[in-house]
Amino acid sequence: MKHNIIRGSIVALVTPFLPNGEVNYDKLGELVDFHLENQTDALLILGTTGESSTMSHEEDDEVCRYVVKRVAKRIPVIAGSGSNSTQTMLEKSKSFETIGVDGLLLITPYYNKTNEEGMYLHFKTVADAVSIPCILYNVPGRTGCAISENSVCRLAQHPNIIGIKEASGDITYAAKIARHLSEDFVMYSGNDDMIVSMMSLGCAGVISVLANVLPKETHDMVFDYLNGDMEKAKEAQLRYLDLVGALFAEVNPIPVKEALNLMGMEVGGYRLPLTAPTQATRERLKKAMKEAGLL
Repeated sequence: MKHNIIRGSIVALVTPFLPNGEVNYDKLGELVDFHLENQTDALLILGTTGESSTMSHEEDDEVCRYVVKRVAKRIPVIAGSGSNSTQTMLEKSKSFETIGVDGLLLITPYYNKTNEEGMYLHFKTVADAVSIPCILYNVPGRTGCAISENSVCRLAQHPNIIGIKEASGDITYAAKIARHLSEDFVMYSGNDDMIVSMMSLGCAGVISVLANVLPKETHDMVFDYLNGDMEKAKEAQLRYLDLVGALFAEVNPIPVKEALNLMGMEVGGYRLPLTAPTQATRERLKKAMKEAGLL
């Protein structure tokens, strides 16, 4: 086996901010502790949900240092090092590896996009340069480009590439990728409304926004399925469907940070261009959270 494979619920962690917009490290520590106490299987920091696109490289490094120290190897820490510049992604990936993260999430080259060979080399360049496991990130709704099945097949052979976060929402594409899964290359659902559907195609778990507010429940949903209780997993998926819908009523992570604030977690606001949700979104969130027992 190339690397140890993470199975279960990987939370796409929010980055809490102070009123002045700086990272709130005390609150970040509380969030880490919350997930350690509630059976989250791994942390993904500096992803889309972590608002990494509005953070400086210095902040990225400091968040990695803080979380790695706080977690102290109790669960894996994965850092989003992606960029539309391959060179920037390479530099960030090497820096995060030196800091001590356990894995990397690598996104497709958004905006500038690329051709098939460029897509392959974008990921291979980083995987060649690090020794920690890398997870590909396919989210064409965000990036405007997708990883082809052929490129996934090629990249799956790389000893440092252990999986793909599949967030296209396209079950046919996911099924095609599932044909290339093995004990060394796994798939993670990138959509909280499709966890059980994706598990039926062989997913090892989920990289989840929902887990920010329901960490134990998301962990349980995945492991109920993995342990053969598919009916219980399906019931949980359907039970939280309205909540998942509310968490994506506006662009992520606007609703999930609002939800955490409604829970009293005090994760703060956003960095522009993200801003507070509409009143309609707040009311939809409150209703769904009450039905889910969170309020």
